[in-house]
Amino acid sequence: MTAIARMAVLHMRTVAPYRTQGLLVFGLLMLVLARNPDHVVPALAVLLAPLIAVHPFVVADKAGLETLYAVLPVPRRTVLLGNYAWALASFLATVTVGTALAAILARAEDMPLEGRELVTMLALSWLLFAVNIAIQFPLLIRFGYARVSVLSTTMPLALVMVAVVRLHLSIASIQTWLPLFWLAGPVAIVTSAALAVHVPKPRT
Repeated sequence: MTAIARMAVLHMRTVAPYRTQGLLVFGLLMLVLARNPDHVVPALAVLLAPLIAVHPFVVADKAGLETLYAVLPVPRRTVLLGNYAWALASFLATVTVGTALAAILARAEDMPLEGRELVTMLALSWLLFAVNIAIQFPLLIRFGYARVSVLSTTMPLALVMVAVVRLHLSIASIQTWLPLFWLAGPVAIVTSAALAVHVPKPRT
């Protein structure tokens, strides 16, 4: 296991005691979207996956883990990239569970998801999540969660909503953009990670 993967596992262990919050959000989303299975995965990607992804920053602020990380024989770059690895793992786990539940709900509502619709849904979810994280993480790394929690959450969501409205996106129109969506996600994450490792430590 690489050092970055070990950091991702450490982040998973630090947020484990706070899993109730994520489960409550998950349950609420399932109740709201039970009759709209095609919206399940995008909603989880925008609302739940980023919440799980940023939780190591929440815990680090509460417990002062930045001080611990500073004295460990681990480069700061490894700690930061571990956050991105944890975020990607969170997205994969959330989307996997969400896709399975969306298929079950669609079958229960007698409106099975077609393959192309599912691919479109996954591509859109991936892009929304990647843009969200790409904006949030450098801000959280620079200022800490306590100072920019609201800004780092609302800014990506506002940008997404503006893009949807301005571009008049629909399932049909999105399908022509799929290759760009799959490519734009990694570009956003890699660019954000490259920027984050050069961001100064949070202000005290």
